[in-house]
This record gives sequence, structure tokens and C-alpha cells, in this order.
Amino acid sequence: MRKLVAALACRAHGTRLYGKPLQALDVAQQISVIDYMIKFVQSEPTISDVVLGVAEGAENEPFHEVATRHGIKSIVGDETDVLHRLILCGQAGGGTDVFRITTESPFIYFEPIPDAWARHLAHDNDITALAGVPDGPGFEMIRLEALERSHANGEDRHRSELCSLYIREHQDEFRVETIEAPPEVNRMDLRLTIDYPEDLVLCRRIYEALQAEAPRIPLRKIVEFVDAHPELQQLVQPYCAFERWFK
Repeated sequence: MRKLVAALACRAHGTRLYGKPLQALDVAQQISVIDYMIKFVQSEPTISDVVLGVAEGAENEPFHEVATRHGIKSIVGDETDVLHRLILCGQAGGGTDVFRITTESPFIYFEPIPDAWARHLAHDNDITALAGVPDGPGFEMIRLEALERSHANGEDRHRSELCSLYIREHQDEFRVETIEAPPEVNRMDLRLTIDYPEDLVLCRRIYEALQAEAPRIPLRKIVEFVDAHPELQQLVQPYCAFERWFK
């Protein structure tokens, strides 16, 4: 039986904003980005388990404390070889497939997840990816064996945080399916990931306004909120240069 395990790669180091997953999304309640994401994943019935893939180094020890607090597993792996950390997460969770999201992007477009998993299984996909959403809310479902093959056959650049790069560059070797987001959230002109301080300001404002529906805030409502507050989008506009993962 196939089992989908969420693999959340974590590290504190960051040249633009230190400790991004540990930054507070809710300052008053001290709910961090990674806390919020774990709660979201645990709320999604399609996902069987969640494992934190923590980079080596003393500065990353807080992530193991987060895992303990939430009652989930964590593994330790090379800081730059993020692909191997995802593989270790899948193995630790006993998964056949990995649900891949980035730990700097709290607001995941969750509505298509059940259908995506059904397609992933029915079509025997190696990877099923969401397309068209802003930078941040997307996800990939990847067969663990495909990740292992990518690691074995790829170069160092394929083993970086660009974990599906080898598959993207060798699509003829894998069974690939993309799911196009509907028009109301098909907004690649928007940015909903945290890499700069301005991104954190935007995401905190979104959470403050829509927290009543946390940890499952509909992406449609987030888009509507950002459209209604163009001054917030202007904060992050200089960093909007997102491209589709799969064409």
C-alpha cells in the first residue's frame, strides 16, 4: 500500500533572513512558521505522517525540539544535500511517496491534495505537481524511488534545495503529471513565501486577518486579501520572479 509522508526540510541558516521556519507567524501567541505548517500537515487526512529533515549543526537543534513538542519524528542530514534529507524523511516515516513543501511557505493550497493523490496513484506517477499558484503555496508528490534515482544519477546541483530539478530536466525518464490551479488562485504575479523581511511582514498580516480558519486558510481568501491591500503586495513585488516548476 502506498503511503504519503510529508518531508519538511529545515535549517536555520539564511543570508537574507535567519531562521525563517522559526520566525513567528503569530507574534502574540508565538506560533512559528514551522509550527503552523506542522499543524496544517497533521490536519490533512491524505498525508500519513510528517518528518522534519533537519540540517546538521548546533544552530539547528531547535528544530528537533519543535518535532518533540509536536510528537513527530526528525532526522539529521547534510545541510546542502536537501534531496537526501527528503529521502531520509520518507524512509523514517515508512513512506512510499513524499509530500514536498518548503518550510518558508506557510500557506499551502490544500484543496487539490486529495484529488492529486488519487491521480498520483491511479496514473502510477513518479511526480504529481501543482502548477500556476503563487510562489509558496505549491506542492509536489514524489515517489520515494524517483527521489532515490535522482540522487544516484544527478549532480550536486540536483541534490540541493531544488529537489525535483533532476526530474524536471529528465522528464522522459519519469511519469510526470501537473495539475493546473483554477483561475481564482492561478496568480503567479503574487508571492507567498518567506525569504526576505518584507515577506514575513506580508505573511504575518495575512495570518492576522484570516487566523480564524488556521491552519487551513483557503488560498482564494488569501489572494482576495492581498488584492484588497495592494500596499502589502508592493512590499514583496521586487522579489516576484517565480517560474513554473513543470511546464
